Amino acid sequence: PRAARRRFERAARSYPGASRLEAEVAARMLERLDYVKLAPRRILDAGSGPAREARALAARYRGALIAAADFSLGMLQSERGWLRRNPSIPLCARLERLPLAADTFDLAWSNMALHCVPEPLEALKELHRVLAPGGLVMFSTLGPDSLKELRTAAGAERVHAFLDMHDIGDMLVAAGFSAPVMDMELLTFTYASGAALLADLRASGQTSVRRDRARGLAGGRFLKRLQERLPPRATFEVVYGHAWKGAARAKRDEPVKTIGIFKRLP
Repeated sequence: PRAARRRFERAARSYPGASRLEAEVAARMLERLDYVKLAPRRILDAGSGPAREARALAARYRGALIAAADFSLGMLQSERGWLRRNPSIPLCARLERLPLAADTFDLAWSNMALHCVPEPLEALKELHRVLAPGGLVMFSTLGPDSLKELRTAAGAERVHAFLDMHDIGDMLVAAGFSAPVMDMELLTFTYASGAALLADLRASGQTSVRRDRARGLAGGRFLKRLQERLPPRATFEVVYGHAWKGAARAKRDEPVKTIGIFKRLP
């Protein structure tokens, strides 16, 4: 996690221009919201990056309070002007440990962030905890066929492995969600060269942070060979999912309590 945070901190300025995949997937997720009857008052953008999707969600659900949470302070600061002018809260936090009160948000949105979390199940449990009864989680993440061209050219040990759609569906159930819906699609991006593909990954902060990665420099010879072998395209298996938090059971004679949105962490 520390290495991933450093990568995204360094990429905060270049991320908006290099994250074409994330922007495309976000647009497709927003289209899916057209079929969901939801009028959220509080929205959590989990793994918001520079809060690009927070803008779109604010335009769709006018008046809703949006909490933009990301583990990279640099990403959040890149859009601090917009965040200050709108009913929103920038929050620097890991998805596995959100400083937010339970039963608070009506919609938890997470675009292309879960594959950056070491323990996705813990993140899904946190999203379930902070959602209000009847709330919706909607997310996208990468599946196992992602970056197969890079994996072939560089070696499997140098590229992250990604979870299968069915495993993520099982995690939703284990986290307490009901009626999970999962699907996937393959997107292919083309580049002028293999070197341009690598530059895009670097500029968007998405280089290897595997715990077992080689810590020394690979050397110019390896990089030259990689650029020669790498085709000018990248395949991404995009996994989509959404699920609901079940409605709370009413307790007789229990007074209604109002709460703030923050939780004190030890």
